[in-house]
Amino acid sequence: MKNLKKVIWATAILGLVICGYFAYTIYGAIFSPNTSFDNEEAYIFIPSDATIGQVKEQLTPLLKDWSTFEAVAQRKGYTSNIKGGKYGIAKGMNNNDIVNSLRSNNIAIKVSFNNQETVEALAGRIAAQIEADSISLVKAFNEADFLSANNFNDDTKLSLYLPNTYEFFWNTNAVGFRKRMLKEYNRFWNDERKAKAEALDLSPMKVSALAAIVQKETAKVDERPKVAGVYLNRLRKGIPLQADPTVIYAIKKETGNYDTIIKRVLYRDLEMDSPYNTYKNSGLPPGPITMPDISSINAVLNPEKHEYLFFVADVSNFGYHMFAKTLAQHNRNKEQYIRWLNNQRIKR
Repeated sequence: MKNLKKVIWATAILGLVICGYFAYTIYGAIFSPNTSFDNEEAYIFIPSDATIGQVKEQLTPLLKDWSTFEAVAQRKGYTSNIKGGKYGIAKGMNNNDIVNSLRSNNIAIKVSFNNQETVEALAGRIAAQIEADSISLVKAFNEADFLSANNFNDDTKLSLYLPNTYEFFWNTNAVGFRKRMLKEYNRFWNDERKAKAEALDLSPMKVSALAAIVQKETAKVDERPKVAGVYLNRLRKGIPLQADPTVIYAIKKETGNYDTIIKRVLYRDLEMDSPYNTYKNSGLPPGPITMPDISSINAVLNPEKHEYLFFVADVSNFGYHMFAKTLAQHNRNKEQYIRWLNNQRIKR
């Protein structure tokens, strides 16, 4: 009887030891630190519809032990409910915290783009920053039903995209990006800006078309209202805009090569048959020749009031221009620029 009691006690003690061991093991698997990197935080990008294998590929280099993480992830249901996005893992995190982060802490990223001349170029820029690829983005940008439903067309679609920095989730798709840009466009064109456009006898899209020319004419933000004033004066007087950037754009559009660098517009270029050639056609071109900055749009909406009708690059103050009220004065100003072009041997 005594021996039986000893066996029972020994078995009980062994059971407690085994239970304790397993409890300790389970506790350790869940709550012990399981990161293997030295930085304060590491980031991973999980694609939409990712498999646990894809998650493993990114996580393994960051963990001490993948198997314990996988066990906890399965127990918490993460392996069957993986969510795409950018996620952060802090140094010293345990498996429980890592799983919780991957389930609910999708981190927003900054997405930026500048003045693109085509939606294809914009798609390439955006595809390098979010999950959507350039092919799906171009398709979304060119979708005829979307353009028509929102009063855009193939010529005006560039005006939808306002160069800036925005916050997105990395796993945004092409339609999601387009939807956000439409929202930003409608937010930008508030009642105040629409009223200013109407006072100039311009629609928002025509403002964008003119702002794109201003954008190309001068990189100096402080000069843009003055340049805008010149073009608005010409429009009011029915004088063709005669803007060199529109001719350059017409050449690029016809050749399909938007990487072409043209530093000098030639007289033969001015005869080009294109609706974007503002030497041959009065008024504004059918759409913007680039995506204008907000500063350029605001310059058109808030132009400097003056009587100038002409301007030409000022070679004594690069980046800025010399303005004139008469053609005779403009021709005198232009001579200094032509001499400079010839001295620099700029032929094209």
